[in-house]
Amino acid sequence: MAPLHFIKAHGCGNDFVLLPDTDDQLTLTEDLTKAMCDRHVGIGADGVIRIGAPTTETGAVFMDYRNADGSIAEMCGNGVRTVAMWYAQAHPDATTVNVDTRAGMKHVTIHRDETGAFSAATVNMGIPELFSRNHKIAMPDGAIIPLTTLSMGNPHAVVVMGRVGADCVLDYPLNRIGPFIEHHPDFPDGTNVEVIASTTSTTVVGRIHERGVGETLASGTGSSAMAVAAIAHGLTERAVTVYLPGGQIHIDWPKDNAPLMMTGPAVSVFSGTW
Repeated sequence: MAPLHFIKAHGCGNDFVLLPDTDDQLTLTEDLTKAMCDRHVGIGADGVIRIGAPTTETGAVFMDYRNADGSIAEMCGNGVRTVAMWYAQAHPDATTVNVDTRAGMKHVTIHRDETGAFSAATVNMGIPELFSRNHKIAMPDGAIIPLTTLSMGNPHAVVVMGRVGADCVLDYPLNRIGPFIEHHPDFPDGTNVEVIASTTSTTVVGRIHERGVGETLASGTGSSAMAVAAIAHGLTERAVTVYLPGGQIHIDWPKDNAPLMMTGPAVSVFSGTW
């Protein structure tokens, strides 16, 4: 394999290896993804994003994303923001970018600081698709877990704990419940699993077990799903800040049939050659 230039980046601690490949010269394989994401003998990441040529007439780039286990994912909200960061750095005058994904095109607004450097991005995540507010899963010990199930272009199952303290989320056994629900037969394609509490009418505290990865510090689609679930249960207003172990993401969902807007940071950590 020829040497590959890579960029290590993250959004609120949800980290990725970016592979700029706008000439579409690289095939991102399962084995390459696993090797790069290995935190002991590789670069270390929750996933790899090949930044390819656009797949639509109005797109600027294509986000070809694989999870750490090599599986293909339809969409990644934090990943889209890191792609927008890369694009903003390559195009200093850009204020927007259209990113093609397997879940459709995502229109991204680029935010810059007073020096003109990239600071954050707002992603039009599309209209959430809410399936159920009370999808029940039986655990092996007989416990029944009620879930709010929905799609943000990828599947999510949210455990809604209600208006309780953040400690309830921090102490939740997500390491046990997350993998079981992810692979449950009710979700033939697997699912992301979140647990949330609404501490105020404008705040949500959450954790995520990401499909194909495990628990991560943050998730863009996950934070969007958390906000949708909180709103669907009447716990919050429609503009909320989601507090995750890796940072904060702001969600604005003005009404049920409107696109959800997600705003958060993205950071380039280092670059190198693989």
